[in-house]
Amino acid sequence: MEGIEHKSLTINGINMHVAEIGQGPFVLFLHGFPECLYAWRHQMGFMASQGFRAVAPDLRGYGDTTGAPVNDFTKFTNLHVVGDVVALLNAVAAQEEKVFVVGHDWGAMIAWALCLYRPDKVKALVNLSVAFSPRNPSNKPVEILRSVCGEDYYICRFQEPGEIEGEFAYTGTKRVLKSFLSYRNPGPLYLPKGKWFGSLGDSADTPIILPSWLSEEEVDYYASKYEKSGFTGALNYYRALDINWELTAPWTGDQIQVPVKFIVGDLDLTYNAPGTKDFVHKGGFKRYVPLLKEVVVMKGVAHFIHEEKPDEINKHILDFFQEFSLPPSSTM
Repeated sequence: MEGIEHKSLTINGINMHVAEIGQGPFVLFLHGFPECLYAWRHQMGFMASQGFRAVAPDLRGYGDTTGAPVNDFTKFTNLHVVGDVVALLNAVAAQEEKVFVVGHDWGAMIAWALCLYRPDKVKALVNLSVAFSPRNPSNKPVEILRSVCGEDYYICRFQEPGEIEGEFAYTGTKRVLKSFLSYRNPGPLYLPKGKWFGSLGDSADTPIILPSWLSEEEVDYYASKYEKSGFTGALNYYRALDINWELTAPWTGDQIQVPVKFIVGDLDLTYNAPGTKDFVHKGGFKRYVPLLKEVVVMKGVAHFIHEEKPDEINKHILDFFQEFSLPPSSTM
């Protein structure tokens, strides 16, 4: 990522790797699984060229961020990660009263949590792929997923520490990443126990054809980070889902009081999850996110929307944030 400055900051008890480029209004980019800050390579330089300061961290447990206790998934709750984000903002954007935020996948979930806990920190939000999910006071999330999707559903398979890591090791890091990054089935993602060979149901000998937007070199970059860090830190976010549910009881029923644009691909497995389309389009989403300005559903696009259609995503981000960056009109 040419022109980007990299640094390591000691914040909130971890050593956070941060990338930065540009000057102007602050835009924070939060990545998801199975990526790292490299996921924003198409967005950061573009936003810098448009007069923004683009900053992206490797979230705790990911990439070159170190120091988090990866063998203790209870230290990967939304409260911990939002704490990291707030500490980052206090360290590098202390002069900014509020910042712009862009999130994808787990980064989107962290962005929703940031807006819920600390709306005073966020000027506006563009979230990709994962809609806001209000807390269900009656059932823990993993229990719901098991009852609806079964034990082979990928989030359920991620729950037992060490188990899926062993299968990933057998498969090979690069093949695992190729499989996730090229997944385009809008249906649920199942990983049958003992039968997953890194191509989401195919045999270990089946070639994985990369999509046109993803090169071998880009997969190699991601693989180099996971070969170093392992997958456990990233998987811990899924293992902390039920703990999040317990800790966030005080926010049950609360709304996101931040201006939001939401963008999703129509082939995204999250968008096609049971009940999601009705929630997004029939009033539930707007009820919990009253400042929702726009929902964009991109046709023929899957989960990694910011990598698959970077130019379109860049324009959506820029157009939305420029609404909040223009100087106030002069008055007579």
